[in-house]
Amino acid sequence: MLHGMISLLKRLERLKPGRVERYILDEIEKNGCIHMTLLDPDNFYPEEMAKCARMCEEQGTGAIMIGGSILQSQTALDECVKIVKENVAIPIILFPNNINAISRHADAIWFMSLLNSTDWYYIVGAQMQGSFIIKRYGLEPLPMGYLVFGSDTAVSAIGRVLPLPPNKGEVAAGYALAAQYLGMRFIYLEAGSGAQNPIPPDTVRAVRDAVEITIVVGGGITSSKDSYMVSKAGADIIVTGNIVERSKNAELLSRIIRAAKEGAASRQWPKKTLL
Repeated sequence: MLHGMISLLKRLERLKPGRVERYILDEIEKNGCIHMTLLDPDNFYPEEMAKCARMCEEQGTGAIMIGGSILQSQTALDECVKIVKENVAIPIILFPNNINAISRHADAIWFMSLLNSTDWYYIVGAQMQGSFIIKRYGLEPLPMGYLVFGSDTAVSAIGRVLPLPPNKGEVAAGYALAAQYLGMRFIYLEAGSGAQNPIPPDTVRAVRDAVEITIVVGGGITSSKDSYMVSKAGADIIVTGNIVERSKNAELLSRIIRAAKEGAASRQWPKKTLL
């Protein structure tokens, strides 16, 4: 009986949030909304990525996400992750497009299911194949439901998605609630890399009203106004990538990060307690 109880407690302990997830939740609790920077190894030499990551950390980004929709070389990924980790103190989180986008040098990985894909492989097939690699590398998995809006981005084409309509918040909210009930602890609302506009605030708010899990919003956020509006609507994490890669503008990034916190502070509903 005692042995069985100890075994059960150990299994339950493994299901608790790990170090990176706890860090994320603590930062959200403290700031209302945090920013993460997405860097694509296909767009950088390793040394350039490390320099950009260092600049982003100095401006207040909470974590560096590394990945992309194409990602042609696992060797390049490993080199980038390793050198970035040597140059920043914040967590390095993999943002994989497939099982070849897993590096042993990262701190954690978004373990995500592309919920509105029409191909089972992107819903659970790649996850099944990658699970043993993640366990062997000792990466911390961050369980996430991934939703893609619009049809004119690389992620939409590669992931074979049934694109969600940006202005139909109830549809996104239904998917997000399903993700929560399936046990996922994050939901990512993705407009796509290079999108012309971010996810509409009304859609973010519809998802916020439906779920208690952590909401991540990325794609099309190119200004402090975009950041403020998305955060005010209920995003817990805002992700920018292209705007950093193209401009390398520290002041613009600083304004986007500051606006995310200001948007969270301006919300008109009670502050949510993250578990």
